[in-house]
Amino acid sequence: MKVNPSSCLCPVLLCLCFLERGYEASHHGQAKIISRSHNATHNHNQTKDGETEVHHRPKRGWIWNQFFVLEEHIGPDAQYVGKLHSNSDKGDGSVRYILSGEGAGSIFIINEVTGDIHATKSLDREKKSHYVLHAQAIDLNTNKPLEPESEFIIKVQDINDNAPKFPDGPFVTSVPEMSEIGTSVFQVTATDADDPTYGNSARVVYSVLHGQPYFSVDPKSGIIRTALADMDREAREHYSVVIQAKDMAGQVGGLSGSTTVNITLTDVNDNPPKFPQKNYQVFVPESAQVGKPVGKIKANDEDIGINAEIKYSILNPEGAGMFSISTDKDTREGVITLRKVLNYEKKKHYSLHIAAENTHLDPHLSYLGSFKDDATLKITVGDVDEPPVFSMDYYIMEVYENAKVGTEVGAVTARDPDSKNSPVRYFIERREDKEVYFDIESISGVIRTTQLLDREDTPWHNITVMATEEDNPSLQSHVPVTVQVLDVNDNPPMINTEDEIIICESTRAGQVIQTITAVDKDDFANGKGFSFSFPGGVPANPNFTIKDNEDSTASIIARRRRFHRLTQELYELPVVVWDDGEPVLSSTSTLVLRVCSCQRGTRLKICQGEAFLSSAGLSTGALIAILLCVLILLAIVILFITLRRSKKEPLIISEEDIRENVVTYDDEGGGEEDTEAFDIIALRNPAAAEELKFRRDVRPECIRPRSSRRPARGHHSPSSLDIDEEMDIGEFIKQRVAEADQDTSVPPYDSLQTYAYEGQGSPAGSISSLGSTGAHSELDYNSMDDWGPKFEKIAELYGEEKQRTQNILEFVNC
Repeated sequence: MKVNPSSCLCPVLLCLCFLERGYEASHHGQAKIISRSHNATHNHNQTKDGETEVHHRPKRGWIWNQFFVLEEHIGPDAQYVGKLHSNSDKGDGSVRYILSGEGAGSIFIINEVTGDIHATKSLDREKKSHYVLHAQAIDLNTNKPLEPESEFIIKVQDINDNAPKFPDGPFVTSVPEMSEIGTSVFQVTATDADDPTYGNSARVVYSVLHGQPYFSVDPKSGIIRTALADMDREAREHYSVVIQAKDMAGQVGGLSGSTTVNITLTDVNDNPPKFPQKNYQVFVPESAQVGKPVGKIKANDEDIGINAEIKYSILNPEGAGMFSISTDKDTREGVITLRKVLNYEKKKHYSLHIAAENTHLDPHLSYLGSFKDDATLKITVGDVDEPPVFSMDYYIMEVYENAKVGTEVGAVTARDPDSKNSPVRYFIERREDKEVYFDIESISGVIRTTQLLDREDTPWHNITVMATEEDNPSLQSHVPVTVQVLDVNDNPPMINTEDEIIICESTRAGQVIQTITAVDKDDFANGKGFSFSFPGGVPANPNFTIKDNEDSTASIIARRRRFHRLTQELYELPVVVWDDGEPVLSSTSTLVLRVCSCQRGTRLKICQGEAFLSSAGLSTGALIAILLCVLILLAIVILFITLRRSKKEPLIISEEDIRENVVTYDDEGGGEEDTEAFDIIALRNPAAAEELKFRRDVRPECIRPRSSRRPARGHHSPSSLDIDEEMDIGEFIKQRVAEADQDTSVPPYDSLQTYAYEGQGSPAGSISSLGSTGAHSELDYNSMDDWGPKFEKIAELYGEEKQRTQNILEFVNC
């Protein structure tokens, strides 16, 4: 087979193709084959007869290269692609050529007899660049392939049918103004769908169609750069640059595309602020309020944003002392504010030297000069009819209480600050909710009282005085006036008599019962010291006396010993108190003293009943519940005692009587040995007890000593209750214990143990009072009053008379 793709590339080669085909026909179907020779490989195979058979590999009958077809064919006939031919084809029509693969039968058709391939449709390389096909030659007689099936490729050859495109255009970008020549601005990139590997169809170059001489573009990279120096945003801010991309390396006949790049010059601080004029004037009335704006001034700046921010300042000290200037962020104006009150009569003109400068400077543009400008603002103060001005901002006056109506308190003065000096009239502002105590003379401004004043009621009075001009009453001014009411000694001192004074029953003569003080409504200057005494002409009080402590206090002292609540519970004591004011004033107060049985161990003197209720903090219902519980407990105890007395024999008799283990400790006994004080085995069998000797439940007669001399041992019978004073008390106790053990007629006192004797040989000695009969104590039993309620009765018993002491000794001996 012969493949000649170059024959289809141009008309000259096409003519040569026709001549070649005619030459092939003249040689009776002999084909001109372009093939590659292959060396035959002879394989010697030995047959089963032992003979060697030589096989020859046949030559390939067809081998072809790629076919080429031009894209976008628009001719009336099908485009010839190429020819398939096998060397086995003798030209007699016995060979049939079959084509299969991509586009076979639809895009590409083949003449089955001649093997010519044609393209029936216009192809687009940008959609599909090549097709893979398969060819086969079949013998029509045997219907068998003459050659193995072969694969070949038809490539679509590119033509320049696609122009460059900018898929993302148009573009927006920016560059700072005043940039240097060659500053990179933006880069554009065009795409061409043609084959970049074949010819110049996809080779693009860039150029500027519109935007010169401000910007240029690199032909190969598409980078846009500034082409003009010192472009000024204030002169022109926006530029539209049209960039063209042309293929075929820019040659004639190439296709092109364009896009627009919108370039904005960004601002830099290249313009200083400028005042439109150098001199300004402002009129400000003298009544202008401090802290309020009085004028505005503005400097222009052609820059924008942060580069146009301006800071204003007042340069001269005189202007800066009276006025201040600040920048309005929205309008960038300089707002002038008054700092002090203007006075037309003192100064009528002010001159302000104002400077305006940018707050953000660019060091790279410092060569342009100073970014600062200044101007002069002249302020004219206007005269205004002002209200009267008081000589003081406030007034403080004094007047004594109880002063006569019409007494002069003080005077206020005001003047007209204007040059005409109009007369001033005075008034006191009245309020309906306040009582009127003062009045003012309208011409002189003298303030007088209108009624009596009481310092103890209202020590201070606040009033407001108003001043107006006689010619213009609408102009008013006000001033506060404070009047202090001075004290005079018009209130006597008083003693607080609301609280009762507690007297303890155990109070001794000379003891301080209470310290009293006095109060005085007058000022401390008229009541700083007080004196106390009983009223004159009254007989001396037998129960109490009063002592002036000379420190504005007095002490009430008991004159006798012992107070009894049952005898007299309340005492009334009149006391006179004087102050040391001018004149001296006094008052008499009656104090109430209550007698109580005081609690010991506390500093408060309160009655026991009151202390109980107050300390417990219980309600009436709780107290009733407690009393009911106490009554129930008492009833249970009484019932228990009754049942115990009525019981004659033990309900349970066992080998081990449980009463052995019942031991009570109701005294300050001597420990575990007390449980063996006596043997109670006899209680188990009352019948075994010996004869009755003495009853333990009968109190013995008092034992009195017969003589001071101890009689001889053995003169007394054991049954006699008389005992000698010097008799061994231990022997006496042993006898009583033996008698109690043998007594069976009374309830058993098995738990009752008496420790009236410490025993012989005790290093501590005896604490019994049996041997103290003849002793006489010289102690002062009155001191036992301070030992608490436990010793109170003993103090009374020992403190009344010696006879009571003798009775106690006899009682103890019994």
